[in-house]
Amino acid sequence: MGEAPAREDGTVTRSAEYVGSFPVDDCCLDEQMEQLHTQLKALRSCRRRRPVSVKFSIKGVKMYDEDETTLLMAHALHRVSLSTARPVDAQFAFVSHNPGRADAQLYCHVFRARHARAAQFLNLLLCRCFQLSYLEKHPEEAQEDSAGSAPRRNPSLLNHGFPLSVSALVSFRRAPFRGLLPGLKKKSQKSSDEPHNSQDEVFVTSSSPSLTRKKAMRTKELRSGAYRSFTFTPLKQRNVQERLSAAQEKEQDKTPSKRSRTPSLAETEEALAQAVWCWAGIATDSSYSLLVDDVLGSYLLCPHPKKPKCGSLIVRFPSGLVTHLVENTRKGKFLIEKCKTEFDSVAELIEHYTKVEDNLPCLLSCARVNHCYEWEEFSNKHVTAKPRKSLTDKTKIKSAHIKAWV
Repeated sequence: MGEAPAREDGTVTRSAEYVGSFPVDDCCLDEQMEQLHTQLKALRSCRRRRPVSVKFSIKGVKMYDEDETTLLMAHALHRVSLSTARPVDAQFAFVSHNPGRADAQLYCHVFRARHARAAQFLNLLLCRCFQLSYLEKHPEEAQEDSAGSAPRRNPSLLNHGFPLSVSALVSFRRAPFRGLLPGLKKKSQKSSDEPHNSQDEVFVTSSSPSLTRKKAMRTKELRSGAYRSFTFTPLKQRNVQERLSAAQEKEQDKTPSKRSRTPSLAETEEALAQAVWCWAGIATDSSYSLLVDDVLGSYLLCPHPKKPKCGSLIVRFPSGLVTHLVENTRKGKFLIEKCKTEFDSVAELIEHYTKVEDNLPCLLSCARVNHCYEWEEFSNKHVTAKPRKSLTDKTKIKSAHIKAWV
């Protein structure tokens, strides 16, 4: 599929064929999904299709003619209730109210893509719009990003593998002796009276290193077993320390700009799928609460809290949320615990369990609910939205970042 071309306004345009729409009964979510799949199967052989261009954005979904000159249909995102797809028949569909209508009737709009991956990509685009819209309306539930954060303490010169200011392992007996040569005594005395402003100056020692060390211990100038190095001065140490600190400040200035980048729909197919599966940007505890109200078979991928090389697949089953361990074998394969089938990637694992139940209670679903869906046309202006229940401290789960295993 490649990349989704995006405009400056964050809109992604894809081509498809519009099959039509049918009314959806007002029933519970699980029954509604069964009705949708039954109708989609009946329409898979429909030949009446119209080539269109579909535009996705956080504001909504628009459908134009093939030349993108005439607007045929527009739906605000808060009026779209869910998105689904049937890749086996290259079908993509979403459920929404008719624009401008105050009635409560829902309609499912069906599209036919060129192939299975194209249909799945359309569904991923709309699902990601749902997530980005939720982040925009609930910024307090955004994931706390600490990946790649710079260390708080200043860089130490000891971090480079050798000590410059202090040497705890090299004594004066083993340090290189840099005493004065005969004939340079007067010159050295004159230079010793001048301020130490040269970066290349060294400590001048006129006596034996052993005697210097003993004298320093007696006068309590040296309080530990660490000894001054002959190869580095305090002035030179301070200059290097300032350069290291300045370099780290530049890295800290660059790092937040990368993390604060606004999430965009202009991602590759793999990155878009990973963002949808992992609910990227939303805190893990909030993702759990949203998953409870999602369709049957919806899932969340996140790192395992105790096993960094493994992941967790949290699925909404009829019995509730169930967590399955996604193991990463020594051969680089992925498998779900208590299942023997191995896969080369997480994407292959997800694709397999959307078709075959294996040991799972039900198939994984590619459908997603819009958690910012509003039943009434102008509910955002006339009706005050109910605040979301905040989780207690005991039920809060620390936000986890997507690791390399995904």
